[in-house]
Amino acid sequence: MKIIAIKLFVAIQLAALFASCQNSKALNQINTVHGPINSSELGISLTHEHIMSNYGKEINETQNYDSIKLFDQVIPYLKKLKSLGVNSIFDCTTEYFGRRVDLLKMISDATDIRIITNTGFYGAADDRYIPESAYGASAKAISEIWIDEFENGIKGTDIKPGFIKLAFDDGSPPSNIDRKLFEAGILTHLSTGLTIAVHTGKNMEALQLQMQLLRDNDIHPSAWIWTHANKVEDDMVLLDLAAKGSWISLDGANESGINEYIERIELFKQKNLLHKILLSHDGNGFPSGGPIRGFEAIFESFIPEMLANGFTEDDIHQILVRNPKKAFQIRIRKNDG
Repeated sequence: MKIIAIKLFVAIQLAALFASCQNSKALNQINTVHGPINSSELGISLTHEHIMSNYGKEINETQNYDSIKLFDQVIPYLKKLKSLGVNSIFDCTTEYFGRRVDLLKMISDATDIRIITNTGFYGAADDRYIPESAYGASAKAISEIWIDEFENGIKGTDIKPGFIKLAFDDGSPPSNIDRKLFEAGILTHLSTGLTIAVHTGKNMEALQLQMQLLRDNDIHPSAWIWTHANKVEDDMVLLDLAAKGSWISLDGANESGINEYIERIELFKQKNLLHKILLSHDGNGFPSGGPIRGFEAIFESFIPEMLANGFTEDDIHQILVRNPKKAFQIRIRKNDG
């Protein structure tokens, strides 16, 4: 079965290369750590992983990495992922809990995997990774920081973000700072066209607030990704928002959850909504310097099982190639078009 999966990846990569040649004049841009590319160049993509992070450490320590240990662990692992067919990884480590775009660029150089970084602040984890300055700043002032990263580069580099990453605390009503950061994300989207990926999980109050603010600002749901949507038990909620255009990110893929995921993806296929799913692991190549939290299960286990359960190569191409390409295209998405 693994041989079948490898052949599938070769076919997908060839198809992606052909699409890249055919659409070289398109305006659909994605920002990587090496600059903008046409979205058709993404190929097979993992849309929610962490190349590395210092989640769990104090906010004033999260920029610090032992780069030798980091490279020794992460580079061979990403080369393995490359051999499995991975072309691009969207890195969800935000500023203030470990984003280091200089290191990401070096890792991308060494592995030939395209890496897409983000702008935004992480509002979950009881707000421990929100900078103190954000509390006294307006949503507009915060958005100007993120817009500047998009227009001029991150921390004095020429590396620009490819999406906005935000987060709400799990299981609690949205706080004033959560709301303000999302409002800043909306302003950033309206200025840059970057997609807003939000750690929402099963927090229904956070979900309702986000949907209301998107409506209030006349932003189409396709500008928004429901991160950790796999934690929600009610499939109808996911299907309803997918039908309205939202992106549903099933990003906790692991060996133990294969059957559950396949059943859920099959339901989306039955409802003709396979084109609204994003699939990833929320893995971490260097979690606070610890051992790898893997992000290869999709390729080594999920895809063979999906093929054995009636999914087609085109279905898999839809989820891993076409959906990320469309979800992360830099484009302001208003309800009127």
